[in-house]
Amino acid sequence: MGMTMTQKILAAHAGLPSVESGQLILVNLDLVLGNDITSPVAIKEFNRLNKEGVFDKDKVTMVMDHFAPNKDIKAAEQCKMCRDFCNEKEVTNFFDVGTMGIEHALLPEKGLVVAGDVVIGADSHTCTYGALGAFSTGVGSTDMACGMAIGKAWFKVPTAIKFVLKGKLNKYVSGKDVILHIIGKIGVDGALYKSMEFTGEGLKSLSMSDRLCIANMAIEAGAKNGIFEVDDIALDYIREHSTKTPAIFKADEDAVYEQVIELDLSTIKSTVAFPHLPENAKTFDEIGEVKIDQVVIGSCTNGRLEDLIAAAEILKGKKVAKNVRTIIIPATQKIYLEAIEMGLVKTFIESGAIVSTPTCGPCLGGHMGILAKGERAVATTNRNFVGRMGHPESEVYLASPEVAAASAITGYITDPLKVV
Repeated sequence: MGMTMTQKILAAHAGLPSVESGQLILVNLDLVLGNDITSPVAIKEFNRLNKEGVFDKDKVTMVMDHFAPNKDIKAAEQCKMCRDFCNEKEVTNFFDVGTMGIEHALLPEKGLVVAGDVVIGADSHTCTYGALGAFSTGVGSTDMACGMAIGKAWFKVPTAIKFVLKGKLNKYVSGKDVILHIIGKIGVDGALYKSMEFTGEGLKSLSMSDRLCIANMAIEAGAKNGIFEVDDIALDYIREHSTKTPAIFKADEDAVYEQVIELDLSTIKSTVAFPHLPENAKTFDEIGEVKIDQVVIGSCTNGRLEDLIAAAEILKGKKVAKNVRTIIIPATQKIYLEAIEMGLVKTFIESGAIVSTPTCGPCLGGHMGILAKGERAVATTNRNFVGRMGHPESEVYLASPEVAAASAITGYITDPLKVV
């Protein structure tokens, strides 16, 4: 019986000739990730194991991004615990203020993940790295602790859904619209503990930014991971950013899938997920007049340079609507600097937006843009659960950078085609 991309990667890392769905296997890890919220719990568990050091100083990484720069005393103590641990254990890849970025944008940029890797992270959106052809998934802090100690993790091999992409995206439609469309079709549990595997000739029309966004939100369909077939676009990105050697795993012709979904990218329209689930996806022929109070463009989903360029193209020469707070958050220091050098930051500020240092900030209701009771935000983030960005009676509408920028200008959820 043939294997999927995910099954081949897991088999190779378990030292097995083959695996099948439902099988429990012990897998060697290429990278273990934590952030300033999840790492302190993992550190406490690690210390209970009485291990002198981590399994590999180059294969453990911590990124201070959720409440950094520190928003309060508790956040400062959490970051200090991570800082002290990484200094003591001589962890190579520790990223703090000045070097940090939003973790799932930073790690690919730093070349720490390549095709064929197995990555676990104590953050649910660790599935982002599937865009590079890696198996990556979120785990609990206890699993992170064990991963740091022994460099291994147990997995139940997932079944898979195959997405065959064809066609090409239309202007002002991006990867965010693709994944919101998919989640709208299959639901937030439509891929529960499954691998979402993307292939087809339509891949060549998807940039790495599109792919990273789509893989990032695989978890919002309940998936164990999302993964893209490795092509020249992915390999060019890996060569540009990493010195590691990628390993390419293609699905067998006779691989078994629970479902095969064909998707013509040219038919996808700008899509918005209404409160309070990512599956509440609507296109503009279904959306009436929805007044907003805030726009957030950023996060591990849509804070990359391509996202900022798309937003700036729409905002250039225009002003954001009165009483609409518009917050732009570049995902990494490198992206921030490139945005400055390209004049994007000037465009944002002249439009009436603000530009933040890289941080997760408002995405998880942390800081830098919390919503009050009754307020509505259009956000390029990945979740719109009740109270996700602040007050439990606030509302979050998930959208692409193009839709978010257009909405900032009008003060209502707006199709970008209406403002350009």
